[in-house]
Amino acid sequence: MLKQRHQVFVVMFCVADAFIVVAACLLAWGARLFVFAEPVPADWEDYFKGPLLLFTLPIVLYTMSALKLYRPRRDRSMWGEQGGILKATLVSMVLLIVALWAVGSDFLTRGMLADASSSGIGWRLMADPARLQLLMLAVLLPSLLGAQRIAVRYGLRAVRRRGFNLCHVGVIGVGRLGQIAARTLERNAWTGISIAYFVSHHDRPRQNQCLGKPVLGGLTELEAILESNRVDAIYLALPGPMSGRTAEILRRLERFAVDVRIVPDVHPRYVPQSMTISELEGMPILSHRESPITGLGGFTKRLLDILGAGLALVLFSPLMLVLAGAIRLTSPGPAIFKQKRVSLGGEVFEIYKFRTMRHADDELQGADWTRRNDPRITPIGRWLRRTSLDELPQLINVLKGDMALVGPRPERPELIARFRDDWRGYMLRQHVKAGITGWAQVNGLRGDTSLRKRLQYDLFYIRHWSIWFDLRILWLTLFRGFVHRNAH
Repeated sequence: MLKQRHQVFVVMFCVADAFIVVAACLLAWGARLFVFAEPVPADWEDYFKGPLLLFTLPIVLYTMSALKLYRPRRDRSMWGEQGGILKATLVSMVLLIVALWAVGSDFLTRGMLADASSSGIGWRLMADPARLQLLMLAVLLPSLLGAQRIAVRYGLRAVRRRGFNLCHVGVIGVGRLGQIAARTLERNAWTGISIAYFVSHHDRPRQNQCLGKPVLGGLTELEAILESNRVDAIYLALPGPMSGRTAEILRRLERFAVDVRIVPDVHPRYVPQSMTISELEGMPILSHRESPITGLGGFTKRLLDILGAGLALVLFSPLMLVLAGAIRLTSPGPAIFKQKRVSLGGEVFEIYKFRTMRHADDELQGADWTRRNDPRITPIGRWLRRTSLDELPQLINVLKGDMALVGPRPERPELIARFRDDWRGYMLRQHVKAGITGWAQVNGLRGDTSLRKRLQYDLFYIRHWSIWFDLRILWLTLFRGFVHRNAH
């Protein structure tokens, strides 16, 4: 029954996505006809080729299926799904262009420079109707598909609040871990996951109820319980000392057509990033800790750094020249000062900043943060620190690859040597490059503020890193990252 229900939802999602793809294709085609004043084709074959329906529809549906966007996952986050849709549409656009080229379609060459001499708009849009249509399609597909999935999610939440479309689950384990799992599921009732009962992790039950739900028996009665009390999924939440029985219980659960999810007895502080499972010649490998910016993610982050830092240097270069001249004229010493800091993997590099103290050597002394109203700071240096303009030269560090636009703030080697033993998890900050701005900074944790809080925000950033998280932080930096009461 559960599998049939899932298949119905898959078909519904496919049909809904098909309508959205058709609408996006027609809207993109309509924009092309409107901007370039092209006539509507009279022939039905050209009519369907014009909106690219014959190519786009199967490519998008296949790509979304391949990326598992039709797999029923109630516990998948909304933003995770949106990221998957964006990835699917980007891949679809690449496949679409390749398909048009492979079949020898004249779509990519037809209409090149059409009406270019008479249409100023055409020139501004690269004077190419086909490129405009593809650009509009690339924008409309993720926007409409994402909006549709959000609407469906909110609709399902409303339905589930009324007791419909629920997924009934059983929890094996009545100890601390089982209760944590149950409370977490209940707090996220929008998923439609409803706890039907518990099964004790002991051979014989020692209680009749747990968190207001019935405990139907112990492990010796597991098969009988599942036979007479059908559920859609089982959450296995065994205490750490009983983890040795996991394989045995999983083997017993193979007799039943239920989804099985394992809740590991690991404290979140020991899971700084999302765990992933890989396989090497049949041997399963559980990744407990690794840098989140490897592979494609690291490439996109580096690309963002290069483009963003390059653009910022072009925009701020006149201001930087003025500031450098003002520093040299108002106090002796170089305009730029260098200091050793630590970045990705514990690698030491020289950070660049505008000099804000009376002597550059003063900034190299000591192993502590600058104090508020520090007497060494020059008048212009105080203004530079309050506005964070002293950090503009770090854009050069970003281009060199020493730093990123977004990441934990780099610390001095001597401070890290002090903190690595005193603060558990502190070295996890070195799993990503140090950044000019970061999640802690845009939340006001700058200067001489709580190290514990700053570490919590840095580890949250590392655990939940995505390119969209970086873009969000950069956006917030425009409003919170320059002038702040803790910047001194």
